[in-house]
Amino acid sequence: MTSNKSFMSRQELLGILVVSALLFIVMPLAMDIFRLNLFGKYLTYAFVAVGLVLCWGKCGILSLGQGVFFGLGGYCMAMYLKLESSTPEATAIQSTPGIPDFMDWNQITALPWFWEPFNSLTFTLLAIIVVPAVFAFIIGAAMFKRRVGGVYFAIITQAIAAILTILIIGQQGYTGGVNGITDLRTLKGWDIRTDDAKYILYYVNGALLVGVLLLSQIVLKSKLGRLLVAVRDQEDRVRFSGYDVSNIKIFVFCFAAVFSAIGGAMFTLQVGFMSPSFVGIVPSIEMVIFCAVGGRLSILGAVYGTLLVNWAKTTFSETFPELWLFGLGGLFIAVVLVFPNGLSGLYQSYLAPLVDRVVSAGKRNSRTDTAPPPSSGFGAETTAKAAE
Repeated sequence: MTSNKSFMSRQELLGILVVSALLFIVMPLAMDIFRLNLFGKYLTYAFVAVGLVLCWGKCGILSLGQGVFFGLGGYCMAMYLKLESSTPEATAIQSTPGIPDFMDWNQITALPWFWEPFNSLTFTLLAIIVVPAVFAFIIGAAMFKRRVGGVYFAIITQAIAAILTILIIGQQGYTGGVNGITDLRTLKGWDIRTDDAKYILYYVNGALLVGVLLLSQIVLKSKLGRLLVAVRDQEDRVRFSGYDVSNIKIFVFCFAAVFSAIGGAMFTLQVGFMSPSFVGIVPSIEMVIFCAVGGRLSILGAVYGTLLVNWAKTTFSETFPELWLFGLGGLFIAVVLVFPNGLSGLYQSYLAPLVDRVVSAGKRNSRTDTAPPPSSGFGAETTAKAAE
């Protein structure tokens, strides 16, 4: 019992159950397949927001380039799917059958060597984890070992996002350029464009997100989680205590990068394409806004913030397309000035005490209902006290 309590409090367990019920019961029953697939796309951004809670909220590392890792995971999956749909039979009308169409358009006559391993699904799944982790390790080691942090680290990650976007667009023959990798149809022969496939992918996406939430909860409740908060609040004191602060930062940065890459891979599967528009500065900043609105200290708040902001973006941009960006900026300013801890802060201030009272009252009532009736005479008072 002690380990369960240390792993997850009553409120945290209730929060996970509410999120699970919302994802797996309420939304599938309340929405048609188009809207459900749309919210499935929103959930892929939640992977990034949860990683930002660990990286930014808990450890104080603000990254403005998480779109880089989202894009790396998405492109790894897109490369596999594109090769599967580019069989010699399906591309017989091309000048060079058996290679992706955009390569043929750019006069490339053979599949590049770095595309070859993505013919394997096993390699692709490993690459979705390993490639962003290695890239994040290189960036983190180069920055944190030299004690580069704060606003300087944020600017550098933003610059990396811009550089990668330019590189992807410039290497059109190998990456699809500004259009990205499109026309993705099947996964191991399974058509991912059907309604049944969209339902399945939505549930897989939700299950992976819940798994990420549980894994994040384990990290936060461990000694590492306490070290993350200590690094954020008193970095020098942690360093003087004998811990290698740079290694802690590198680890959590890589951890958040892997979460982002998983979201990018699921985005590619659900939407059916991947392009540099999800890699650059603008999407990276939007991902930070998702985290800030939900609450940068709460992994559950990050999920709700992602859903809320994206729903508002879709709804209001359809009605007021020219005003939506001003609304998004105003929302971010409101978070900074009015409720800096986001939706989770509002919940902790106003709703959490009410939930605690309701749960406590329910427990008291259940104990009263199950208590044995007091016997008459000398033992009655003793039995009643024992029941309480």
